[in-house]
Amino acid sequence: MSQKDMIRNHLVDVGDISTAEANTVYSITRLAARIGELRNEGLDIETVMHQDRRGRSFARYYLDAPPF
Repeated sequence: MSQKDMIRNHLVDVGDISTAEANTVYSITRLAARIGELRNEGLDIETVMHQDRRGRSFARYYLDAPPF
């Protein structure tokens, strides 16, 4: 299974993913690149920036609208 397939399946099953999750669960280090490829294939993925407890920014990618 390709990295894009793994990410696509995760987004469908879970709804969202972060770089840390992609790296830990799937050993994918270039999540943003794979997200770009999925978008080019027509998948509607939204990016929302978050901050961790230390104030560092990170992206979380949502297949559906993110919860607010």
